[in-house]
Amino acid sequence: MTNRISLAHLPTPIEPLPRLTQFLRGPQLFIKRDDLTGLGLGGNKTRKLEFLVADALAKGSQTLVSTGAVQSNHCRQVAAAAAKLGLECWLVLAGQEPETAQGNLFLDKLSHAHVIYTTKNEQEAAIASLMAKLKAADAHPYLIPYGGSNAIGALGYAAAMRELNTQKFQPDWIVFATSSGGTQAGLMLGAHETGFDGRVLGISVDKTAEVFQPFIASLINEAAAKQGLTWRVEPEQVLINSDYCAAGYGVLQPAEVQAIRLFATLEGVLLDPVYTGRAAAGLIDLIRKGFFKPSDTVLFWHTGGTPALFAEPYTSALAF
Repeated sequence: MTNRISLAHLPTPIEPLPRLTQFLRGPQLFIKRDDLTGLGLGGNKTRKLEFLVADALAKGSQTLVSTGAVQSNHCRQVAAAAAKLGLECWLVLAGQEPETAQGNLFLDKLSHAHVIYTTKNEQEAAIASLMAKLKAADAHPYLIPYGGSNAIGALGYAAAMRELNTQKFQPDWIVFATSSGGTQAGLMLGAHETGFDGRVLGISVDKTAEVFQPFIASLINEAAAKQGLTWRVEPEQVLINSDYCAAGYGVLQPAEVQAIRLFATLEGVLLDPVYTGRAAAGLIDLIRKGFFKPSDTVLFWHTGGTPALFAEPYTSALAF
């Protein structure tokens, strides 16, 4: 049996979105609030960390190491998990050190994480160098991959689908932001385990479907094997829409600004400018194009990331 520790506030609620549904005149919309998982202001990575950090502790690790962008939601939750459990935390962040730590970076530092800044091209080398130094110092480091997305991390979202099943909610579609792949891999594995007969659609934040589908299929199959399952998927079975990521990672677009505004002003729900903002923009566009049937029930799985909003200047496009 795979190790797991309790870090998240579960189950996260499912809420209707009646005003947004009425405004868009489309399918019935609901939201799964994984922005409320609690750890370090919550988010989807906390579910993955329940398995990843348990594996680290089982191996006697004393230091968590991970990586991401300067405004990484994942790294913020890794730092919070380390603080909660009395572990050291090192974060290798791609980007320049800002003059002022805001948003997720502020919370990293508040959790007393050690931060190393590097370039995207030098990120892997910086991680390797750090791991070597920590091992030499007998710090027993445990490397948590980008986004917590490996076969162990994916088990967090297989468990999330079991949670959804216990909530007796069976939507026709689950729509969410997909980026590092572990959330979608876990959702699809959990869908198989629970007999979920809806569809699981990832809105890509930064990769084309052709590039991303084989990677996620591989994650699903490896995670399934860890569960003792012989079930396997092929890349074409992984549903990804990559029509909305051409601008590049973290480059805020007008449609994303509109989506963030609509969720905030109609439902009081805050989205982030990188992941859920882009996924919501994709969802809204698909509704307007008639992709979903009017009779469909669509669950938007909110993967968190709200603290990244606080790194956006008031003078940005988000301001009224």
